[in-house]
Amino acid sequence: MRIATWNVNSIRQRLPHLLRWLGEAKPDIVCLQELKCLDDAFPRLEVEAAGYHVETLGQKTFNGVAILSLGRPEDVTRGLAGDDADTQARYLEAVFPSAKGVVRVASIYLPNGNPPETEKYPYKLGFMERLRRRAIELLRLEEPLVLAGDYNVIPEPIDAHDPSLWLSDALFLPQTRAAFRRLLALGLTDALRACDQAPDRYSFCDYQAGAFQKNNGIRIDHLLLSPQAADRLASCHIDKQTRSWDKPSDHVPVVVELEMA
Repeated sequence: MRIATWNVNSIRQRLPHLLRWLGEAKPDIVCLQELKCLDDAFPRLEVEAAGYHVETLGQKTFNGVAILSLGRPEDVTRGLAGDDADTQARYLEAVFPSAKGVVRVASIYLPNGNPPETEKYPYKLGFMERLRRRAIELLRLEEPLVLAGDYNVIPEPIDAHDPSLWLSDALFLPQTRAAFRRLLALGLTDALRACDQAPDRYSFCDYQAGAFQKNNGIRIDHLLLSPQAADRLASCHIDKQTRSWDKPSDHVPVVVELEMA
């Protein structure tokens, strides 16, 4: 079972890229972030014509997450519990049947948090704590779980081409990285780092100053696995080719393969 995460940075602008990639990569489940549209504006017919079921949690102009799947989910949860005042579309969770029971997948668009001196940073840290609490609940189910998405977190210096540029950024502040470590400490596995410890593995490159051509990027898109999913981990890779396409997203897909047969 191939499960991917991809911040498409506007689904309507990136639809041709998505359809091309779905046809080439043939993932079973895809978690999308930053749709930048309401549910009824999502190009559902085009994606369904490519063979994928669509679940969305949209928001006009900002945010928005989706889960595309070859099979229909058995259960869908929209929104992250713990803050009734939070109206941002950043969390979508679904359960899928497999040959070895169910697989639970979440599409997550964690807040950026910049500038750190504003209310945006406490919101980011609060969201991360709510995600940690939800992960505790899900881990108690003892089932394969994949928490996939754009976390807006650079976990370690190795995950940035030039860490010194990010020292005061909300993506790399000590509090951010500590919150991410608390999430991992629950027993979750960073799928990419479990398969590949090499540097220069980046899922985001800025549009400015030829960053992609210089491989000047950061790794902020992650797939975190429960122990039951990690036991089935076959591979994980970053699909960089999409960044070279015309008018691409500034993120690229990250794909994990689980042995579920």
